[in-house]
Amino acid sequence: MFIELQEDNLQQLLNENPKVLVQFGASWCGTCRLLKPKVRRLGESENVLCIYVDAEKYSESRKLASVTNLPTFAIYHNGILVKVMFTAKEEHVKEVYDEITNL
Repeated sequence: MFIELQEDNLQQLLNENPKVLVQFGASWCGTCRLLKPKVRRLGESENVLCIYVDAEKYSESRKLASVTNLPTFAIYHNGILVKVMFTAKEEHVKEVYDEITNL
């Protein structure tokens, strides 16, 4: 499933879903916009919830992964941050996704 955050409630979603991949981005970030459809496609799997967070709008959610660069990807397992990766490469996003599916 893919969700684009509409309110600053990432922690709630992390608590409710065992495997979560989060893309932190911003509307001004071209790379973020390019990677977002790829994350949306990864979210078609029922095993992992994929979430897009506008890091400019949702500062409390951004703090959960200590985001300082965009795009940043984070994986959470049972509400716990497992990995954070700053990347602009699609193959790295797939690697992070594969890592969360194997937990």
